[in-house]
Amino acid sequence: MRVVFMGTPDFAVPTLARLAQDGHDIAAVYTRAPAKAGRGMSLRPSPVHALADNLGIPVLTPASLRSPDAVETFAGHRADVAVVVAYGMLLPQAILDVPRHGCLNLHGSLLPRWRGAAPIQRAVMAGDAESGVGIMRMEAGLDTGPVALEGRVPIAPGMTAGELHDALMPLGAELMSQAIERLDRGALTFTPQASEGVVYAHKISNDEARIDWSLPAAEVANRINGLSPFPGAFFAVDLGKGPERVKVLRAAAGVGTGAPGTLIDAEGLVACGTGAVRLTELRRAGKGGSASGAEFVRGARIAPGTHLG
Repeated sequence: MRVVFMGTPDFAVPTLARLAQDGHDIAAVYTRAPAKAGRGMSLRPSPVHALADNLGIPVLTPASLRSPDAVETFAGHRADVAVVVAYGMLLPQAILDVPRHGCLNLHGSLLPRWRGAAPIQRAVMAGDAESGVGIMRMEAGLDTGPVALEGRVPIAPGMTAGELHDALMPLGAELMSQAIERLDRGALTFTPQASEGVVYAHKISNDEARIDWSLPAAEVANRINGLSPFPGAFFAVDLGKGPERVKVLRAAAGVGTGAPGTLIDAEGLVACGTGAVRLTELRRAGKGGSASGAEFVRGARIAPGTHLG
């Protein structure tokens, strides 16, 4: 089929690669414009942009899709279908109406749970037992379209958002490959989403990254794991030169009591509003490597009884 692909981050790369491998005619790739990154703050193309360049596919990075010129350019690709994976820009109705078979979106949750911007992180933060991906036909509402295919992944205890992300990527690519194949032979069917169980995965705010030790231990651990690796939950503690931020990349609920935020032992056990969490992987701000809870406490010379703010 003749496809326009629209995506930006790493999550979208396996799907673009799979569609190219399947032999589809990818007329164009739409992605976000290169952004400043790295120490030199040089312009860096998105992961999807980089792959499209390697595959020799034309790349477009419009700032908006709402102008008549943008719609005309999009229509000029004469696409049978548009495939959208974490593009990062809402598609107006005029764009949705262009492809002969509409626009298919790969969404990182089991809809209607976790519609919106951060479904993978929110699933882990909420302590969900499973997550997944779905192939949805896009419509004007936010992730409200009918679903054709779905794949499920269990969220194991201690799993981080980054690990769930990596598990969902190849599954999503496989499902989109199946969806396009079925669409091509007129065998792709859709089921409307249930009206019950709608939950929105709002964008992660900076305020959520600071650890709130007053919450129950299981909730603290889920939030830490759900924010790992990005943006990374953190606390502040004086390591000899004033308060420093320390990111916690992995945690698990443990057993212990004390004032919330108090370091209970030399292994990285911290008291919460109810129970305690064991910090199993940490990284100091500006440092490249990570350490276990015991390694961090020993290296930073933090005594039990210290408050982690």
